[in-house]
Amino acid sequence: MKRHNVRTLSLVVCTFTYLLVGAAVFDALESETERKQWEFLRDMKRLMMEKYGISPEDYRMLEIVVNENKPNKSGPQWKFAGSFYFATVVLATIGYGHSTPVTVPGKAFCMVYAMIGIPLGLVMFQSIGERLNKFAFVVIRKMKTYMGCKKTEATQMNLMFATGLLSSIIITSGAAVFSTYEGWTYFDSFYYCFVTLTTIGFGDYVALQNDHALMKKPGYVALSLVFVLFGLAVVAASINLLVLRFMTMQTEDNQRDEMEEEIQKNIVVDEDMALTINGKLLAERLISAGNEDVDQVSVCSCSCLDLRNHKNNNHGLLPMNMMYTATTPRISPIRRVHLDSLAL
Repeated sequence: MKRHNVRTLSLVVCTFTYLLVGAAVFDALESETERKQWEFLRDMKRLMMEKYGISPEDYRMLEIVVNENKPNKSGPQWKFAGSFYFATVVLATIGYGHSTPVTVPGKAFCMVYAMIGIPLGLVMFQSIGERLNKFAFVVIRKMKTYMGCKKTEATQMNLMFATGLLSSIIITSGAAVFSTYEGWTYFDSFYYCFVTLTTIGFGDYVALQNDHALMKKPGYVALSLVFVLFGLAVVAASINLLVLRFMTMQTEDNQRDEMEEEIQKNIVVDEDMALTINGKLLAERLISAGNEDVDQVSVCSCSCLDLRNHKNNNHGLLPMNMMYTATTPRISPIRRVHLDSLAL
């Protein structure tokens, strides 16, 4: 089996194994808490219905009113500021779910807008990521030159370290900002930044959703948008390096496989004496050295090897550096043929 096929199969197996491990861990960490929360909410619902005499239909209506009113805490969602924030979330494929189109024309436009905007956004983030990698390459090279390193070129590991460090700085600083403005704990803010920049977008934490922030805090809105766009560009730079590394490995394997296939096609060993390289028939050499027969095989398809000019050196033996070419594997002796039968 070819190397890249083995790698692909290994990646599939590792991914599914990772999914199974993740499912088991989340089950162990979250299932018990979920059960307790469900039991608490069920008991609270029963107590409220008994205390205030609420029918099941009225209670269901209250749930709908509360759920529908929740997004409106940030103010109007579909004015220009809120619409711009929603368009950014769509283009970046984050998808918080904090606000969604309700009308049929709005849903139809959202699908068309996403079909065009998502590829455009991916190309933009990828292009910015490449520019960031180029900038990091220049900075690392100058730093190595200033420090007097022998090798001044930036390696892939250097670039991955630089982009990873920049991503960490953005997430940690963004967590501090959102913790201040949103009133979240630092850990929850860090969690929000990570979920946002990796485009997971659960929607359990969404910025700009309190105290009509979209309408009353334009500076905070601009800061949030810059964080999302610039952060995604830096993450794209890191992903670009990982994809480039994987593609390089794939290309190396493909070239190696093609070379092996070419060798198999161009070299055919016959049981009698045939050795075909690029369509040329070569014979095995027999060079006499006293009373001993020494088998020497040349697989060179050019005319660089002239046995007649080397019969007298070292008891008639050819120099070992002329026996085989650098790009041709050594072929074991197949049959002894006298020197007179060699046709160059």
